[in-house]
Amino acid sequence: MRRPTLTWLALPALLLLGACGGGGAATARAPAQPETPEVAACREEARASISSRDIARRQNFTDVNQMARIARMQEEAEQRAFRDCLRRRGVMRGGGVEPIRRLDDF
Repeated sequence: MRRPTLTWLALPALLLLGACGGGGAATARAPAQPETPEVAACREEARASISSRDIARRQNFTDVNQMARIARMQEEAEQRAFRDCLRRRGVMRGGGVEPIRRLDDF
């Protein structure tokens, strides 16, 4: 008699906890703004950056975990080059907060 009552009480609690997770509004992105010529030029420069190409050369297509790690490193290098280009052109001011890095990247 005790077990079914405990189960019926635990089930709604688990459903409520499950509803708290997920992405919902917390991960919603802001609407995209039209891209200016300076931003487009910086984006192309970042994609063609030397650091991004050097990281891409490390790709080992037989190791899936290494491929994912290299892809994250390449994305970080492109973002860094993009921000540096925007700062050089005066589109964005320097400073700010460093992006959060995953623990398995170390």
